[in-house]
Amino acid sequence: MASILLPRILEIGAGTLARLPEVLTTLQSRRPLIVTDRMMVELGYVDRVREVLAPLDIQVEVFADTVPEPTASSITAGVERVREGDYDALIALGGGSPIDSAKAIAVMGRHGGDIRDYAFPRQVNEPALPIIAVPTTAGTGSEATRFTIIADDHSDEKLLCVGASFMPVAALVDFELTLSLPARTTADTGIDAMTHAMEAYVSRKANPYSDQQALAAMRLIGPNLRRAYHDGQDREAREGMMLGATLAGVAFCNSSVALVHGMSRPIGAFFHVPHGLSNAMLLPAVTGYSIPSAGPRYADCARALGFAAATDGDDDANRKLLDALVSINQELQVPTPADFGIDRDHFFQVRHTMAEQALASGSPGNNPRVPDAAEIVTLYESLWA
Repeated sequence: MASILLPRILEIGAGTLARLPEVLTTLQSRRPLIVTDRMMVELGYVDRVREVLAPLDIQVEVFADTVPEPTASSITAGVERVREGDYDALIALGGGSPIDSAKAIAVMGRHGGDIRDYAFPRQVNEPALPIIAVPTTAGTGSEATRFTIIADDHSDEKLLCVGASFMPVAALVDFELTLSLPARTTADTGIDAMTHAMEAYVSRKANPYSDQQALAAMRLIGPNLRRAYHDGQDREAREGMMLGATLAGVAFCNSSVALVHGMSRPIGAFFHVPHGLSNAMLLPAVTGYSIPSAGPRYADCARALGFAAATDGDDDANRKLLDALVSINQELQVPTPADFGIDRDHFFQVRHTMAEQALASGSPGNNPRVPDAAEIVTLYESLWA
């Protein structure tokens, strides 16, 4: 049995940003707050939203102080802004970090408290301010998920928050907003989306619905990831990646992520590695560790991604999958932890803490091969091999 959760309104395709006035009218919103970051302001995205909303003749204010890899302190000003204002919706504009920030702001602005009050295993289902997500990257799928990730400033732990309260009411998935993304962001967010689809498919919580979304996502991401990285103006590749990322979000929202994400969050929290990049660092090693417990499933991933032929047996397909994951990291110039600038001694000093935090998130328990803390430590160490 599966319980499916989706945005109430999901607009997909070129130019769907223009549907924003109609969406606000449907939601009877007259005073939305745009939640975004400084880069979206500087690049003109906020002005584009304002231009689209001009015919509605409504007052649109902006909170542009979200940060990459959001923390409890980084969203405090946004929470206070919502609690002091009379906003009736949030327009979450940007990549995963602004959208994740908006989700937490929508809940805490309505209900107060500390972010730890909302952390997993609590299921947060209280009514919150409605969110209209406008993603500008093809990666997190946050526009279609009931999750948000916010770091605790004091412990450097990334907290997973789960529940219907964090699901956007509407999402406008317009691939044209990704055409100017730099190659590095394209790579990191694209591998993040691929990881979502793979983990949703091999997860112990996978179900027939999530399987179909995950396979469809992989069929879009596999042939388009490299193309979008090498040519950001490739509209066909950008469209494939954007739809693939959203479908991957739908897939893992309705199953779960697994060990890669569980191990990725502590790396991001301790060393400020962007989420998609830390996923990319981990994906080959964790996939190799996990294949023995879900060989047929990983082989399906290899075929859906186009890394193996339909006629390949499972062993051959999985060998090609591992080769392809390593090759993609090389081609897309994914740095190792050392190349990123992480201090090896510090990494090894905190590896046991990271392993405990990974387990506490719950995600490793969804993996087809469930590790203990010692095995996670070994996987962390393998990143330096």
